[in-house]
Amino acid sequence: MAKKSVATLQTGSKRLTKVIKMVKKGESKSYSFVETITAPDLVNDWLSKH
Repeated sequence: MAKKSVATLQTGSKRLTKVIKMVKKGESKSYSFVETITAPDLVNDWLSKH
């Protein structure tokens, strides 16, 4: 099962969240990390898509 990490960032008047998700690559035993910076209300949508 993939793990996820969420951190909240504040830059000026905008609130942003950096999301990092560990995703297993195909049938091999290796993992890769997918990350993005998004608005806090869109985090769950992004995690469900990736």
